[in-house]
Amino acid sequence: MVKIVKYNSIESLKKDGSPIIIVSVADEAESVLYACRDAGITVTAFCDNESRKTKKLFCGLEVFHTPELKKIIPEARFVIAHHNINDCSTQLSELGYDDIYSSLELLKNYNISNHKHRFTQEYMASKISISKITHDLYFDDSKTYLRSVDVMITTKCSMNCESCANLMQYYVDAKNTDDKILEAIDLLNKNVDYIGEFRVIGGEPLMNKNWATIVNAVAEADSNRKVMVYTNGTICPKDDQLESFKGKDINFYITDYGKNLSVNVNKMEESLNRHGIGYMRKPADNWVDCSNIKQHNRSPSRLKQVFKECCAKKLYTVLNGKLYTCPFIANAANLKAIPDNKADYVDLFSEKENLKGKIKRLIDTKSFFPACDFCDGRPNDPTTALEYAGKGLIKAAEQTQERIPYTEYK
Repeated sequence: MVKIVKYNSIESLKKDGSPIIIVSVADEAESVLYACRDAGITVTAFCDNESRKTKKLFCGLEVFHTPELKKIIPEARFVIAHHNINDCSTQLSELGYDDIYSSLELLKNYNISNHKHRFTQEYMASKISISKITHDLYFDDSKTYLRSVDVMITTKCSMNCESCANLMQYYVDAKNTDDKILEAIDLLNKNVDYIGEFRVIGGEPLMNKNWATIVNAVAEADSNRKVMVYTNGTICPKDDQLESFKGKDINFYITDYGKNLSVNVNKMEESLNRHGIGYMRKPADNWVDCSNIKQHNRSPSRLKQVFKECCAKKLYTVLNGKLYTCPFIANAANLKAIPDNKADYVDLFSEKENLKGKIKRLIDTKSFFPACDFCDGRPNDPTTALEYAGKGLIKAAEQTQERIPYTEYK
């Protein structure tokens, strides 16, 4: 496959020429900026697909809305900071740009200790390591790789959000979902060349009383394995649990929903700092409304557009021994709210014959999955999406007293 993205970035970007723009304001983007400056490369700005991120400066530089960039800066050179290199480079190419570089060469020479980052050094080191490997594997067509896999260990949650994108609001009988999870991860690991990060999620994963044991087991299975625990800041880990994580690449991603919901977020942050565990704490932004489960009867061309615009299509999720391409499909299937279509997933336990090939088929899908027709769409920016049926941006974590009713698919 012909690669749009170029590898050798440093010498090319040092030369005088068109403006240099870093693609995405993802967590790694800050490090890419510092790496450029360390190499003597002057960055002009950032660009991102979410228009709401263009309202303020990032690291002191302007952030342009990528879909509108050609009208503002007709010629530019780009350094991709995002892990989804294919989607970023394809979009830029469709906009008419062709001078596009991976950030790999820059990050290979980057010394994180020379700079102060927004998040802990342990967290950023893990993110940069994953970014380097995923960019490296982009240039190797012989390897299959997943930037991350969501390991769902419970549908229980300490909050009751009306519009949860992972569909927790529909579970009447919420329960732990960690049965045979380690066996499923082992099968996945044996049939994929590289998995950047295992993201332990729920619900709220700390609602599973065995969460720390599971996290340790996932991390200990491979000395190079990176684990991220996603939490809402409502439950503070115990000291002995955090102490057991020392020496392993385990970090926390804390979404802060404010003092009325994330009631233990400050205590959690203090505990993580005390035990030297890496983390990122981010205030909750508005959500894209995408939690409705409804069949739309879209044409194939419309489904392709939904899939193209989706920001969650690479959030691979393991649930009940099956690998799905996103959490919406995983949970809609688990709720029996959509048809059981084998094209939507790989059963890691019952499809062992040519399992690697079946996983590769799931990874390589570039059109859509049958279950996409039951989703309103989850675009980066609902204001510019061409195929989206939701309500747009909504306030994050609006609570409800009742479980949201839904209809099982017959």
